[in-house]
Amino acid sequence: MNANRTTFNNFIIIGTALVLSLISNFSVSANSTLDTTYRKNPGMQSPNGPYRPQKPMPMQLIYTRLDLQFDWQRQRVPATAILQFKPHFYPQNSISIDAKGFEIKSVYLLKDQSDLGEASSKDIDRKKANKLKYQYDSRKLTVDLGKTYTRKDTIAIWIDYIAKPNELPRNQPNDHPTDKGLYFINADGMEEGKPRQIWTQGETEASSCWFPTLDAPNQKFTHDIYLTVDSTYKTLSNGILVESEPAKDGQRTDHWRQSIPHAPYLAMVAVGDFAVAKDLMPNGMELSYYVEPQYAADAHAIFGRTPAMIAFFTNIFGMPFPWEKYAQIAVRDFVAGAMENTTATVHEEGVQNDTRSLVDGNSDGVIAHELAHHWFGDYVTAEEWGQLPLNESFANYSEYLWAEYREGRDQADWINLQETNQYMAEAETKKVPMIRYFYKNPDDLFDSHSYAKGGRILHMLRSYVGDDAFFESLKLYLQNNALGTAEIGNLRMAFEKVTGEDLNWFFDQWFFRPGHPNLAVSQEYIPASKTLQLTVQQLQDTLASTVYRIPVAIDVWVAGKKQRHEVLLERANQTFSFTAAEKPNLVLFDPEATLLASIDHRKDRQEMIFQYQHADRFLPKYQAIAQLEGQLADTTVRNVLVKAMTDPFWKIRQMAIANFAEYDRADFAAIEKIVQSRARIDAHPQVRSEAIITLSTYGDNNSDQIFREALTDSSYQVVSIALDKYLLNRPDDADEIALQFENSPNDAIVTSVGNYYAGLAQPERYEWFLEKMKRMKPTEKYNFLQVFGKYLLKSKPDIQRQSIPVLEGLARNNPAYFVRFGAYQALGLLTDIPGVTAIRKDIRAKESEPKLKEMYEQFSAF
Repeated sequence: MNANRTTFNNFIIIGTALVLSLISNFSVSANSTLDTTYRKNPGMQSPNGPYRPQKPMPMQLIYTRLDLQFDWQRQRVPATAILQFKPHFYPQNSISIDAKGFEIKSVYLLKDQSDLGEASSKDIDRKKANKLKYQYDSRKLTVDLGKTYTRKDTIAIWIDYIAKPNELPRNQPNDHPTDKGLYFINADGMEEGKPRQIWTQGETEASSCWFPTLDAPNQKFTHDIYLTVDSTYKTLSNGILVESEPAKDGQRTDHWRQSIPHAPYLAMVAVGDFAVAKDLMPNGMELSYYVEPQYAADAHAIFGRTPAMIAFFTNIFGMPFPWEKYAQIAVRDFVAGAMENTTATVHEEGVQNDTRSLVDGNSDGVIAHELAHHWFGDYVTAEEWGQLPLNESFANYSEYLWAEYREGRDQADWINLQETNQYMAEAETKKVPMIRYFYKNPDDLFDSHSYAKGGRILHMLRSYVGDDAFFESLKLYLQNNALGTAEIGNLRMAFEKVTGEDLNWFFDQWFFRPGHPNLAVSQEYIPASKTLQLTVQQLQDTLASTVYRIPVAIDVWVAGKKQRHEVLLERANQTFSFTAAEKPNLVLFDPEATLLASIDHRKDRQEMIFQYQHADRFLPKYQAIAQLEGQLADTTVRNVLVKAMTDPFWKIRQMAIANFAEYDRADFAAIEKIVQSRARIDAHPQVRSEAIITLSTYGDNNSDQIFREALTDSSYQVVSIALDKYLLNRPDDADEIALQFENSPNDAIVTSVGNYYAGLAQPERYEWFLEKMKRMKPTEKYNFLQVFGKYLLKSKPDIQRQSIPVLEGLARNNPAYFVRFGAYQALGLLTDIPGVTAIRKDIRAKESEPKLKEMYEQFSAF
């Protein structure tokens, strides 16, 4: 965004926005060849990896009971598990259980399977029958059941084990090098300012790192989980809290019951010191929000739109929320942005903000995403990871749906554009089908194809069939596959059943073919015949992908009046003719901006002016403003951009204001006055921020008072940018102002103060930088490392040497890999000091996170 044009002088380091986009877009370029040959010949090896059908199901998991304790000192989980299962169809005399890195003590057959969820430990001891023989290779527990059972039989076994998540055997097939399943946070309590917590993350196949299970998405089971913890802690797990009972030595045992079956990767537990706020749905269902105690008063501001989201999704999906409760919890050092564990979503700590911070934007997108998974993913689950778009595409598109409902179509279309750009960036180096039967590791599937591209495909499908048919089809899909699993064919058949139309062409080209259309659109008006000819070429590699069948609208404005034409692209080169009494003012291809494609349709300045003035959707107006950038010498363009500074939608206003940076024409005073007005009165903080950035480029002192006034703005973002710009000019009261804000609760403001202090490079500020960095959230810590690097670059050698072990520790051990990357970059500013180059080389060599290893390869110069 333009508001991120704030830069720190003389500090050469990759900016946060770029790094975070690279984090999401880095991936090894995949072979774009379709895997049809390999699907027909499963014994052959595809360049993309082995063939991955849904996992065989000789045994069907029915139920699990877990009794868990936690050894904080050794970061282990002494536990017992009861697994109840039955042969799926064929008789079985053994079972192979996923159990990664455990110490297995004993395995018994249970002779009595009644009341397993309620039985005491003594009752369970009496239920034990035969001690079973087993083999264990640190990943698979293979149990000899002692006899052959049929599908009419139900078997229950009891396992005594210790889970050792920090001692997992690595370098195994399909193993993610950093996934542990269960995480102890600040286990010894030695990290100042960080709470002690335990939480789990099971996707894709890491639940078997903390309990024995059949770790596959096509298994569904219910469970009871007993958590014995210090009585000062709160716990959370799936389902309902059945009871809490005192235990010995100041502990408490909480019993959580998940009574509706779900997949193993969706099981979760969390333990820690949390404040809990609650809401009730009209039907009495409880919603709860777990936050760190300092955010107790802000919990409803953070999560409080969840009831409205549930009501909205219930309405459009045609099905009530299908679970018995819904909780959300924010934890430290989470290894994913958020995770849709059934009835208990886990969020990373960045979701926690004080109420004032939410003026600058909330986390509704991710909250809506994880909530929507409770229909698409949890209720109906992709049968195998290669079918992941059935989970993630719907959750991604639900972000659009919620924004459209809550904030309007323009905001939703802005989200749509960002998601499109994210996919397009990834597609430059990675072109794979959406549905992947061949892959090397399931974690590779969590990319911008499964998320961003999938959401845009659903948007096109909605546009093609219409809203009524789209949502009726979703309802049928959910009903037909309720509490089960699905593959992409199930979705297609639901749409075909509702619409009465064969949609194989749509699903084939969008879900089974890599890439996207690359369209060149050209036009010619022929006065003699009063004809507009529009030629559309499909320039993508049609051998690797396909010639797309694309229903598309074309709007033609003649004499200021619009006429819409519906056409069908189905050849590599097509020309369409339309009657036009005179040369059109504008031809707008795909005016609703629904098509996922690269579209090159060149237009002159007058056409773009007309497009901004007459288009009624966000994207055409956005494109017009973007193309008019840098043309302020033209009076008409200038007038259009001045008008755009008051456009109804904030993003257009922001873009228009950015065009007037470093403006130096005769009407400068009038333009400056307009920008100053936007800085003061605009309703959106992004626009006020952009106006302040633009004013800072003018080099006069006319706006210093505006910067000073903005220090009391309701938006932390506006304050941080105004503070940065105000202090940049070193006014007489700079030290006083910096002191006033240096302990702000907002990290962006502290970073602006840090930028000022970095320019002064005072040795006594070194400890201030370290202290502030300790408590920052990961994203803000990355930002702060930039200004800390600037401070070090200007500091004396003794300060630089002091910083090396600090930066090395962050680069090696921080849980957030982009923070590790930021610290590694900051070390790169100190390579004149002996030993630093060797430290950086060793950091690179020992890094285990695949994304960060790739970033080191891409940016070895930093």
